[in-house]
Amino acid sequence: MKLRKSKTPKQSASHKKWTIGFLIAAVIIWVFYTYIMYNLPDGPQTIFQNWFPPTTINEAMVWVICALGLNIVVGYAGLLDLGFVAFWAIGGYTAGWFMSAFFRQVNIHLGSPSDAAKLPGIHVTFWGVLFIGGLICAFFGIIIGAPTLRLKSDYLALVTLGFGEIIPQVFTNGENIAGFNMSNGTKGISPVDNISVPGKILGPFDFSWKFAIFVLLTAIMVFVSLRLRKGRLGRAWLAIREDELAASMMGVPLMSTKLAAYAVGAFSGGVGGVAFATHVNGVFADRFNFSISIILLAMVVLGGMGNVWGVMVGALLVAWINSTGLPAFGDLVNNTFGTSINFPSYNFLLFGGVLILMMLFKREGMIPESRLKAILHEADDTTSNVGGAH
Repeated sequence: MKLRKSKTPKQSASHKKWTIGFLIAAVIIWVFYTYIMYNLPDGPQTIFQNWFPPTTINEAMVWVICALGLNIVVGYAGLLDLGFVAFWAIGGYTAGWFMSAFFRQVNIHLGSPSDAAKLPGIHVTFWGVLFIGGLICAFFGIIIGAPTLRLKSDYLALVTLGFGEIIPQVFTNGENIAGFNMSNGTKGISPVDNISVPGKILGPFDFSWKFAIFVLLTAIMVFVSLRLRKGRLGRAWLAIREDELAASMMGVPLMSTKLAAYAVGAFSGGVGGVAFATHVNGVFADRFNFSISIILLAMVVLGGMGNVWGVMVGALLVAWINSTGLPAFGDLVNNTFGTSINFPSYNFLLFGGVLILMMLFKREGMIPESRLKAILHEADDTTSNVGGAH
């Protein structure tokens, strides 16, 4: 039996390069949008506003945070989750409950910003709500994951899909639950408190300090994902992904390991939900639909399941195309040729077509995980040699 050489030094060098590249790109973007873009002539400034607006960049970072959480469930543990939007929603409403005047009957302030000091309701600092939202989502991740422990493939997907549909509907119809207003229904909860940043030390504009904070949260999620991947728990997830029966025979505790994947992934979804609520200055039930789960799954699959950096690239690319790239391209085509095609309405046709092509020709994703790539190509080689070599 031929043994493969360890790739740990090579992988460590690759992680270092990606980390440095990520930090350099973040600094360049922050400097450009804080000090350069608004001083450009009208023409170039308009191009950047149309194709790469600051709000889209901040929102893309939120997508990355959630996609990294889904990557732990799908990419590491191999558990197909079609209901990840539920954790995004729970995290968002956690921000609405603990960072607004929604519960006017109480008056609690814990590290809240100065502009919320005289407002009724619960006002906890953004950093505390991040932790609270993550813990609440981790708890619900365990609850959602527990009934699926014996399920695989399409059955697992259907159950998670059910939870992903139930949770947003609960918030949509949560204006009167036995006389208690839990979510304000379709009207949502707005506004939420600003992020506490002393003197806006991260820049003079709303984009500047929010972008810096979202980059920090993304960096923390990347660090946690990479550390978990190398640890005992990460190796157990990979063993379950590749062969659940063999993993159990080798002593991997399936129940606790799977629940840990759901909990860690859900924690990331909760952090992303809190960040998203501060980004849009509120939380609204109609934003948490099933399509979010599909888009997140597309980000993970297209980027490269199990590869943190691939998922980041996939999330940034898909988020930009979905929010700005496709509409901007449509405006360019319509203005050039005098047409009136609604390009954004074809976004799922585009994503579906790309997914089909990826599954046919590059199943491991744009930037694949080396281990998954080897397994997929080994399976292809075995299939091609069925019937004996000639």
